[in-house]
Amino acid sequence: MTDTAARKKSQKRQRNLQIKTPCTLEEFNAVAAKADAAGMSRAAYSRTVLLGEPGPRAQRRLPADGKILRQVLALHGKYGSNMNQIAHNLNAGDPCDLPELRRALKEWGEIRDTMLRALGLLPNPAADGVKG
Repeated sequence: MTDTAARKKSQKRQRNLQIKTPCTLEEFNAVAAKADAAGMSRAAYSRTVLLGEPGPRAQRRLPADGKILRQVLALHGKYGSNMNQIAHNLNAGDPCDLPELRRALKEWGEIRDTMLRALGLLPNPAADGVKG
């Protein structure tokens, strides 16, 4: 077995040198925000700025909207509680209220759509002036 074959994947990487650039908190946050807006890691964004390309293994990240993600978290808690109550009643032998179950399932679709908006995969009706 050769020395290269015995090494772990992380040790085989060719990018083993770093360029360290001191910066203020404001500068760091500005670079991090630009990298996030571009859907890149800070390292890939830095390579893009310095070399004109992020590199062959750079992976694009979907930008996430923090405000929408907080909305998703709130909806998840609210609708999760409703689903838990429905499941509790069913397990207790109580009959299922089909309209209530349908409404609860529709609410889970709202959570899905809100997450997709946060990830930029679904248009945001609020940005278009439409209330949703």
